[in-house]
Amino acid sequence: MKVAALLLAGGASSRMGARDKLLEQIDGVPLLRDRALMSLNSKAALVRVVLPPNRPNREDALSELDVEVVFNGGSELGMSHSIQIGIEGMDADAVLIVLADLPDLTTTDLNKLINAATAHPLANVLRGANQAGKPGHPVLIRRALFGELSQLSGDTGAQPVLKRHLSDTVLVPVGAAALRDLDTPEEWDAWRAERTT
Repeated sequence: MKVAALLLAGGASSRMGARDKLLEQIDGVPLLRDRALMSLNSKAALVRVVLPPNRPNREDALSELDVEVVFNGGSELGMSHSIQIGIEGMDADAVLIVLADLPDLTTTDLNKLINAATAHPLANVLRGANQAGKPGHPVLIRRALFGELSQLSGDTGAQPVLKRHLSDTVLVPVGAAALRDLDTPEEWDAWRAERTT
């Protein structure tokens, strides 16, 4: 099964003020580059990154990495549009959607989803979940649903498709990383403080 990782990095990070959360440093590397490296090290056959056209520093953060970059000229239309742009012309049996602002996900977590898709061939959707079973990310969606993904609209991401396919969804335990994103300077400060204790 050929899986393509789709790294969504087209948001405005408006809650960060003048800072771009995807350029925040993790061990001396911008978050976006760190997440791209994580994806490249997984079992995904290719990595495609969706970027806004007006943030060249994000593209610079990916320099010399073997990723496909596509630009979402309609980033104001929300995450759904990023997904549409991201899967367009994608040659894969499934897409593994990875949000670029989840800093705790690991390559092992991504591989858990890919392995689970092989183990559960009838599941069209596989989702990372926390310890309590609450679904989060990453999300693997088989090609059979690409048509539905291409009809998405608004800033709800793939949620309408995921809700329609609860009966053929498998939750894959990845822990707290499945739900932890960092949207504000305060959240970044708290996360960094945890890492140093």
